[in-house]
Amino acid sequence: MRLILGKIKEFGADFLLLLVALAWGSTFFIVQDAVDNTPVYQFLFWRFLLASFLMVLISYKKILQIDMQTIKAGSILGLFMFLGFAFQTFGLTLTLSSTVAFLTGLNVIIVPFLLYIIFKKKASIYSILGAVVAAVGLYFLTYGGSLGFGVGEIYAFICAVMFALHIVFTDRYSKRYDVMLLVCVQLFVVALFSFLASTVFDGGVIPKRLDTTFVEAIIVTVLFATVFAFGVQTAMQRYTTPAKTAIIFTMEPVSAGVFGYLFAGEILTVSQLFGAFLILFGMVSAELGTYFRDKKRKEHIC
Repeated sequence: MRLILGKIKEFGADFLLLLVALAWGSTFFIVQDAVDNTPVYQFLFWRFLLASFLMVLISYKKILQIDMQTIKAGSILGLFMFLGFAFQTFGLTLTLSSTVAFLTGLNVIIVPFLLYIIFKKKASIYSILGAVVAAVGLYFLTYGGSLGFGVGEIYAFICAVMFALHIVFTDRYSKRYDVMLLVCVQLFVVALFSFLASTVFDGGVIPKRLDTTFVEAIIVTVLFATVFAFGVQTAMQRYTTPAKTAIIFTMEPVSAGVFGYLFAGEILTVSQLFGAFLILFGMVSAELGTYFRDKKRKEHIC
């Protein structure tokens, strides 16, 4: 019975993490329109500042319970998150966006290695195989050309490592500290670093154009892509594995392509559809693989 309840929690967590990936993907073209007229760090500052204020309002009863260990853990998560965005932005200025998208998505195969190197935890063979299949799918979905090896590619790869570290350490800290407080701290830390980056690179945090595109993008990303997404991720990673989380998050570019096709008039090629299929296959194989593995273990014990 305990095993069954555990699998129900795990499947439920994986489903909610899938909703997170869909939320990120669904806002991709909205954010893209906004940052056409607003510098990236300015946008990130307002997105994460307002999101952190909203999280404080939601969890105001717990704020007085915060301690230095929670602040430290949340700050580490926030630092990884910001560095991921920062290196991704630098990469985009030096190489093709398709290259950055592919290399960023490689965090799916970086997570199992970091998990073992840092915490000596082995991912299941099903998760590793699912990650490899998903990585191949990412190649077809986001790129499909030949990769170079320049500064832009290095930045994009570092970005992937940062996002992988965020997933790995979220798994560790979400089981030790209050989820709501962790989210509050990490969102505020991203806002703080975005303020510093915007001051240095963008000349300040006040947008030159405050149009409806910017306002709508901020509202949507604050509510769905930030407060909902990072809140759910932090809460649900307690019930699943970091390797499966990374595989599930490869659905972000898939959903971005689908929403872009449905609402922004974008075209999906045969290669991209094949890549999306491989990502789905990798996610499902990792999910079913762990299910049948646990089922066999239960039968063996009985």
